[in-house]
Amino acid sequence: MRRRVVITGLGAVTPVGNDVQSVWDAVREGRSGIGPITRFDASKFPTTFAAEVKGFDFESLVDDPAAFESAGPNIRFAVAAAQQAIRESGLLDDPAHAPDPTRFGVYLGAGEGQQNFPTFMQMVAEAQASGDLDLAKFSELGLERLDAKFELEQEPNMPAAHLSALFDAQGPNLNCLTACAASSQAIGEATEIIRRGDADVMLSGGAHSMIHPFGLTGFNLLTSLSTRNNDPQAASRPFDADRDGFVLGEGAGMVVLEELSRAKARGAEILGEVLGYGSSADAYRITDIHPEGRGAVACITGALQDAEMNRDQVDYVNAHGTSTQVNDRTETAAIKQALGDSAAKTPVSSTKSMMGHLIAAAGSVEAILCLLAIRDGVLPPTINYSTPDPQCDLDYVPNAARDGRVQRTLSNSFGFGGQNVSLILGRFTG
Repeated sequence: MRRRVVITGLGAVTPVGNDVQSVWDAVREGRSGIGPITRFDASKFPTTFAAEVKGFDFESLVDDPAAFESAGPNIRFAVAAAQQAIRESGLLDDPAHAPDPTRFGVYLGAGEGQQNFPTFMQMVAEAQASGDLDLAKFSELGLERLDAKFELEQEPNMPAAHLSALFDAQGPNLNCLTACAASSQAIGEATEIIRRGDADVMLSGGAHSMIHPFGLTGFNLLTSLSTRNNDPQAASRPFDADRDGFVLGEGAGMVVLEELSRAKARGAEILGEVLGYGSSADAYRITDIHPEGRGAVACITGALQDAEMNRDQVDYVNAHGTSTQVNDRTETAAIKQALGDSAAKTPVSSTKSMMGHLIAAAGSVEAILCLLAIRDGVLPPTINYSTPDPQCDLDYVPNAARDGRVQRTLSNSFGFGGQNVSLILGRFTG
C-alpha cells in the first residue's frame, strides 16, 4: 500500500495579503490586489499595472537579514511563506518529534530572480556608445560592476537552497520551473517522494516575481497581458466575455507535506490530504494550448485516477482561469470533458481575478485556497464577472463567495510550453 500524504502547515505571501489568514479574508471578500506598477516606471509599456505584494517587511521576519541582502523578492517571499508553514505545522517545536534531517526534503516550483536592470542597461549603453555593441567592453564592465552574490541569487534553485539551510532539511532537494504549472507540479512530485518512502516530510510550494522590465516586456510581446490601464482592478476577469489577458502577479505559497502515521504520532493538526496528482503535456505549441484541451483533460483525468475518485465526487474546481480568451475557453471545455455531466453542477472559480497570476507560485497558493475552502465551507469567487461568454458556460461563482460543503477539490495549473498539472486535495477523514 502506498503511504498517505497529509498537509500540516500553510504559508502564503501574495498581492492580497502576507499571511494565510489575511489572504483568505481578502479572497472571501472579493478584494483585488491589482494596481499601477510602483517598482519601476512602466508608463511606456502597453500594460502599466500588476498585482504587487504590498506592505511586506522581510527584515522583521528573519533573525539575520544581512544574510539575504543580495536575495531577490522571490527568495524573500519563499522564506516568509516557508516560515509560516513550518511554524503552523509545529514540525520543529519538539526535538523529540523533529524529523530526521536526511528524510526531510524541499521540492519547489520557484522562478528565477531579478537582474540588476539599471546597471545592466547602463553597461549596454556604454558598450555601444560608438555604434555597434562592443562585447569586449560589455564583458569588462560586467566584471567591474556586477555583484557575484546578486548574480548567484538569481538562479532558480536558490530559494530551495535557502530553505534547506534554514530548516536543516538534508533530504531530497529539487526545483522545477514548468512555468505556470511549476508549484503544483512541485507539490505533486513531493507527494510522490513521500508516497514511495524516499522522505517522511517535504516542504513544498513555489515563489516567483516577474514584475520587472524584462518580465513585463516578455509577456507584452506575447500579447498575453491585459491592457485595461484605465481600470486595473477590473482587468483580471476570467471567463468573462470581455476578458483581454492576464495580470502579472508575484508571491509565494508553501505547504508542509507529511506522511500520515508520522503526523499522527506527533499529534499534528492535519489540514487536508493530497489525494490525487496528474501531469501531462500538450506536445503541441509553445504558447498555444491544444485546441481540444487534450493535455488539460489528461491531467484532470490522471488526478482522478490517482485519487481513485469518480468524476462526480469533485465539489469545487479552482481553475487555472487566467483571463485570456483561449485559456478560459479551452479550460472550460476540458473540465466539461473530464468531469462529464457533473461539470454543469460543479462550482468553478478563478482566484487570479483578485491576485493576478503568480506564475510559478500560482498553483501552490491556489492549492492553499482549496484547503481553506474545505476547512470553512466557502467557495472563493470569480470577481469582475459581468458578461457571460457562451463558450464559458459553467458555474464560476460570480463576484461573491458562496457557502457550500466541500470535501474534495480539483486545482488546475497549465503552463506556457504545454505543461499541465492537476491536484486533488481533500478533507482528512482518518
